[in-house]
Amino acid sequence: MHSYNFKLGLLFISIAVSSWGILPIALKLTSGFIDPVSLTWLRFLVAFVVSVFLQKLAGNLEQFKRLGKRQWCSLLLVALLLIINYVSFVQSLDYLAPGSAQLSFQTAPFLLAFGGVLFFKERLGALQLMCFATLALGMLLFFHPLLNLADSSPGDIWLGVMIIQFSAVSWSCYALLQRSLIQHITPGNILLFVYGFGLLAMSPFTDFSHLPSLNYSDWLVVMFCAVNTLVAYGCFAQSMKYWPTIQVGAMIALTPLISFLSTELVAFMGWWPNHFTAASLDLLAILGIFVVVASVFGVQLLPMYRRR
Repeated sequence: MHSYNFKLGLLFISIAVSSWGILPIALKLTSGFIDPVSLTWLRFLVAFVVSVFLQKLAGNLEQFKRLGKRQWCSLLLVALLLIINYVSFVQSLDYLAPGSAQLSFQTAPFLLAFGGVLFFKERLGALQLMCFATLALGMLLFFHPLLNLADSSPGDIWLGVMIIQFSAVSWSCYALLQRSLIQHITPGNILLFVYGFGLLAMSPFTDFSHLPSLNYSDWLVVMFCAVNTLVAYGCFAQSMKYWPTIQVGAMIALTPLISFLSTELVAFMGWWPNHFTAASLDLLAILGIFVVVASVFGVQLLPMYRRR
């Protein structure tokens, strides 16, 4: 990988992971005044309007005219997969605690990495494979205090795990299909189609009666979520142009750590005390943080070291 491409990929995936990491804070704040489907519709609406403007300004909208039937089918499937990911993840929270669901979803980076090996012939060396194994161990150590599985019945636990794995598979397939389309259409246009399709698909299930009752602070939180969607998925799509899916997948595994640290910062600063409280980490959880970070660095640096 050329050093210039590496730096660009690092910049884009870092912005995407950081955006996804702080998003749960805003989503938590919206829980009192808007339902998840209506919020997602608004996020897609803002992202769609901005994307149309940016793609029109760049002169990229003409690309849609050059797409064949196969590319249109792939675009439709990409949009469906991302919507399924959104809906199924929220549905899983009816059966699992948030910590359990977040840990279960961490199979997605691994599925993305191995999808790159299977479909794009990327190489995964023995040392990188070992790093992915330690990455899984680190995630388990980090989240072990949050696994409140005892609060649910065994049937609910298994149903929740099955739903979240369905969500992870959907997201991974979305990311892999998006990468395959990049040679035919820009990432911005792919997301433009996804946002537009999502608006149409979710409109029948959106409760527009929420909107008149939102105050200024509520709209600020909603707009933050919308801009976060635009920035995070835009940067993620760009990162797939410059980095192999293996390395992208490893970086995505940092998202829950960033989410946790961001929440701890909010609790420490005393912001929104009714929504956020500080968590207590034991030695195993702290060890898990170091193991995850070291594993991610290993996946990123080993290919560079091997080439040298």
